[in-house]
Amino acid sequence: MPGPGWNRGRGRRRKLRKIGFLPQVRHFYPAIPPVFPPKPPIMMTYEEFEALRLVDYEGLTQEEAGERMGVSRGTVWRALSSARKKVAQMLVEGRELIILPQGNEVPRTGEE
Repeated sequence: MPGPGWNRGRGRRRKLRKIGFLPQVRHFYPAIPPVFPPKPPIMMTYEEFEALRLVDYEGLTQEEAGERMGVSRGTVWRALSSARKKVAQMLVEGRELIILPQGNEVPRTGEE
C-alpha cells in the first residue's frame, strides 16, 4: 500500500514553466483555403512557443532560455525542436496552427 504523499500518477510531476510572454494571437491559418480537405490543425504549447521566442526571436542561448523558463537546457532543446518542426509543418503543408496552454505554465513576473 502506498503511504502518504505517494505519487499515484505515472512518473514525476512536470515542473512549472515560467512564461514571459503570453501570445495575443493564438490561431494562425492559411489565407487561401486548401483545395483538398484540410488536415487537422497543429497544436503548439505555450512552453514550445516560449522556447521558440526566447531562442530564435530574442537570441538567447538554450541555457539562458532554460534559466528564464525555470527548466533545464535539455527541456528547452526538446520544446524548441518540437516548435520548429510544427512551424515548418504549418508552412509547408498550409495547416492551421493553434497555440494552447498546457496547464503547467505560470506568467513570469519581472526579470528574475
